[in-house]
Amino acid sequence: MATSDGWYLIGPLIAVGLVGFLGAVFWRMGLQPTVPAPDGLAIFGEWDDYGLLWPAAVTGEPEVADEIRRYLSDAGIRATTATRRDGRVSVLVFSEEVEEARRLVASF
Repeated sequence: MATSDGWYLIGPLIAVGLVGFLGAVFWRMGLQPTVPAPDGLAIFGEWDDYGLLWPAAVTGEPEVADEIRRYLSDAGIRATTATRRDGRVSVLVFSEEVEEARRLVASF
């Protein structure tokens, strides 16, 4: 088959049309992005999204957050800290331990 016939364009045109069709179907089904794109690179959907970790406490001072983390560790709850964009520090625990951690922090 000679390339001057134009048949070599059929495959790419079918591929582009199929991708466009599937994009329209997914858009119509409601699978478009719902979270607005933040400034810069974002790994998570939201800025305060820590994956499997949930905030048990939020404080403005890193020393207090470290004390809470140590207190939770002494109680057998694995905890870590993360600095938020607004400068406050979150004490993070796993989701299955968040209720107990919040109860302990409330009595701290």
